[in-house]
Amino acid sequence: MSATLEAKTATKNPNSPDRAFPLERTRNIGIAAHIDAGKTTLTERILFYTGMIHRIGEVHDGNTVTDWMEQERERGITITSAATTCSWTQRPEEGVFKLYDGLKQRINIIDTPGHVDFTAEVERSLRVLDGAIGVFCAVAGVQPQSETVWRQMTKYNVPRIAFVNKMDRVGASFENAINDMRTKLHANAWPILIPLGKEDYLKGQLDVINNKAIIYADDASSGSTYSVEEIPAEHQAMVTKAFSDLVTAISDLDDEIGMAFLEEKPITKEMLKAGIRRQTIANKFVPVVGGSAFKNKGVQYLVDAVVDYLPSPIEIPPQEAHDPDDLETKIPMPPDDNGKFCSLAFKLWSDPFVGKLVFFRVYSGKLTKGDTVYNPRTNKRERISRLIQIQADKRLDIDTCYSGDIAAIVGIKNITTGDTLCDEDHPILLEPPSFPDPVISMAIEPKTKVDQEKMGNALQRLAEEDPTFRVHTNEDTGQTIIAGMGELHLEIIRDRMKREFSVETNAGKPQIAYRETILKSAHGVGKLIKQSGGRGQYGHVEVDVRPAARGKGLTVDNKVVGGVIPKEYIPAVKKGIEEAVLNGVVGGYPVIDVEVDIVYGSYHDVDSNELAFKMAAIFAVKDAFKHANAILLEPIMKVENSVPEEYQGDIMGDLNRRRGRINGIESKNGLSIVNAEVPLAEMFGYATAIRSLSKGRSSYSMEPSHFEQVPAQVLAEVLDKKGDK
Repeated sequence: MSATLEAKTATKNPNSPDRAFPLERTRNIGIAAHIDAGKTTLTERILFYTGMIHRIGEVHDGNTVTDWMEQERERGITITSAATTCSWTQRPEEGVFKLYDGLKQRINIIDTPGHVDFTAEVERSLRVLDGAIGVFCAVAGVQPQSETVWRQMTKYNVPRIAFVNKMDRVGASFENAINDMRTKLHANAWPILIPLGKEDYLKGQLDVINNKAIIYADDASSGSTYSVEEIPAEHQAMVTKAFSDLVTAISDLDDEIGMAFLEEKPITKEMLKAGIRRQTIANKFVPVVGGSAFKNKGVQYLVDAVVDYLPSPIEIPPQEAHDPDDLETKIPMPPDDNGKFCSLAFKLWSDPFVGKLVFFRVYSGKLTKGDTVYNPRTNKRERISRLIQIQADKRLDIDTCYSGDIAAIVGIKNITTGDTLCDEDHPILLEPPSFPDPVISMAIEPKTKVDQEKMGNALQRLAEEDPTFRVHTNEDTGQTIIAGMGELHLEIIRDRMKREFSVETNAGKPQIAYRETILKSAHGVGKLIKQSGGRGQYGHVEVDVRPAARGKGLTVDNKVVGGVIPKEYIPAVKKGIEEAVLNGVVGGYPVIDVEVDIVYGSYHDVDSNELAFKMAAIFAVKDAFKHANAILLEPIMKVENSVPEEYQGDIMGDLNRRRGRINGIESKNGLSIVNAEVPLAEMFGYATAIRSLSKGRSSYSMEPSHFEQVPAQVLAEVLDKKGDK
């Protein structure tokens, strides 16, 4: 069966004879979830059962493989995505059918952070992965960051398996977690491995497709010992119904299974698993597995499901690249070791031992030490002197990496996250990952003047690594301003500066990344006329501005007719418009979601030039904004607060005092889940406040939601604070 399945995956052999694992037996997966759902614990178990490590580490002990940074081990959270590689052979077991039974597979894993402050790590990881495991807490179900990472998976069209973790916890409910996935995530999720028991009575899993029970031994084997048995009589009816529901769900999606179902032909395990695989890869179906990573129950069969249902690099649509000279032209880049080299640099990291590391995913061709790669963005060539396979914090030197591989280059210069590295004779551009804008900023300064230069170098290197971390100097005050995704994000940045670069800093209170927009259409006129006896300056631009839909950004259209502004000056006018929206007329904040039409102007044969038209365009846009009812916008956060019912009133009252809007309250396992939208400006120090209000029994999570107009009573206070700076 396995050989037949592999033969179907490719019409020609894309594999180099030198590679250790063929493409069809390679899986590139990510593990993503809400904070504290158990991603790192699950990764640790996978590495243990695949033989990569010989002792299981725990997050609370600070000795896991993928949480290797000091800050991660101290705080018990994942901060940076960690890549690691392992191999897995599905164990042959009596009466159990597996699609790839007995074939050794390579699995490249990226463990991603769950905290919203580090969402960029999830974004860039999912951009280069072929599949993912979405981890959900069996008690909490779908949480706010679960929704965020799910949307990110959908954005990059990543096939996924759901793992309902923590079935050993009090209040765990497999059914509620699946119902949450269907209602909140609109996922077509159906169980394939149902937990056998729950809480203290969790014994193993019920294999719906094979109609078997997997019972784990409660001994010192750390979950390595299990037996495959018949389904206990009291669970047989449930498993039979689950199998029937699974067949019905797949027959509604898959033509082959659907035809057999309609013709009342027997649907074999082989047929059903192949159908589930096809629909999972097509992103129409989500297999669900239940278990407990911490209690070492259910992980091996989850890895089997990864091999059986998630795609190899040759089973997903080929990457679409663009011609650097014609971005409209799309060039498919199927994975092929013999093809032209093409890869995407998705992460930069400063390693204290080897220097700058560039993590990259190879999509086509292969790369060997000594080869030269080309960066179309910089039009520069770089010679590759060292290649590394990443094992979390360990570095293994390799000679060659092949299509489908994730590896790292040491010492490459002039590169940023999202750059394409390719063959100079075949220049192309791959779509880079996209990142959210920072929502919070603060002023920092070194504790000693001697460290000023060291601080600048440290900030530059950290900004290169993290696309959501920005640094700039305030022209009015001369202060260094850092911006990021949250208080924790900036706190970790300062901590890294101290530990890795030996720079201690003082910080001002975090500032909010306000935005401006307009509420009505307006016309603006801008003129720059300077006569000084010799050659002067002349530029005249008129624009129409109007509000755009939220999230649309800036749109500029040239509607000039009759050549009143010569074509050669239109790019300068557009550049002026782009500069004008960086500083609005309300508080000098960036202007978003506006449409600008260039409608009229005039020029002088001698005095007109690009600079004059650029300045005239800036004046025209500013003039239009003054008449377009410009308003200030503030970032609104989506907040979910889990609180014991006796403290619900206090928490809701506090949210109302923070200008929060309560969107809903639900009860789950004795807790009240309060969902609200709250301005970010009111959320500073919130963790301390709710600990005090609930005697330490409440917890919360938040993520950026949208921008809203700042109320009139708050506007004056915001502008006064900005004026003080």
